[in-house]
Amino acid sequence: MDVAGDNKRQGDRKKLRHEMLSGIDAVLFDLDGSLVDSMWVWKSIDIEYLGRFGIPLPEKLQYEIQGMSFTETAVYFKEHFPIPDSIEQIKAEWNKMAWDKYRYEVPLKSGIPEFLAACRDNGIQLGIATSNSRELAETIAEVHKLRDYFTCIVTGCDVVRGKPAPDIYLEAARQLGVSPERCLVFEDIVQGIQAGKNAGMRVCAVEDAYSAGEREQKRALADYYIEDYKCMFVRPS
Repeated sequence: MDVAGDNKRQGDRKKLRHEMLSGIDAVLFDLDGSLVDSMWVWKSIDIEYLGRFGIPLPEKLQYEIQGMSFTETAVYFKEHFPIPDSIEQIKAEWNKMAWDKYRYEVPLKSGIPEFLAACRDNGIQLGIATSNSRELAETIAEVHKLRDYFTCIVTGCDVVRGKPAPDIYLEAARQLGVSPERCLVFEDIVQGIQAGKNAGMRVCAVEDAYSAGEREQKRALADYYIEDYKCMFVRPS
């Protein structure tokens, strides 16, 4: 057993935890890929939805729509593909297609329950700032019993501009009554990291298989990088 190695890793995690949470009054989470493991859902939905109209999935579609709000993404689909559905119909269909997956197949990221409990116990406010729909964000909160932890859920449709604009994170901070510089953001994609930084907040990038190809860019943009939340259970004194 490598006791010295284990002790060093524990010491490194404690140091990181102390640095990240020092001076922080609120922690804000992106939802998909940051709070829950759900990014895989949307590629399958895009393939199925476009396939209904005989449209193959464009190779770069996922990259093109990253960071867009639910409504902005529906507008993009309407403008770029020959789809007869209205924007509201597109959004309603996506919610319907994703509903069961979000209820039964989307797990929390590793370490999240313990980290949320530790934040609450130590007086750190919690908020969600997601580009996803309110219906699906509320579904996740219900299924995983998160409502007691989060004071606010802000969606991209609640603000003028989606990520990488800072609007959604600034609105979450406003609702919590916390100054942006005292907020820590957890994000899994480049546009989200940029949104947090543009809001004047500290940002921790989260490992996610969906954005594995952007790992080095995420590390360069963010203040911190974690593979999971197991290092974040306790707030420093």
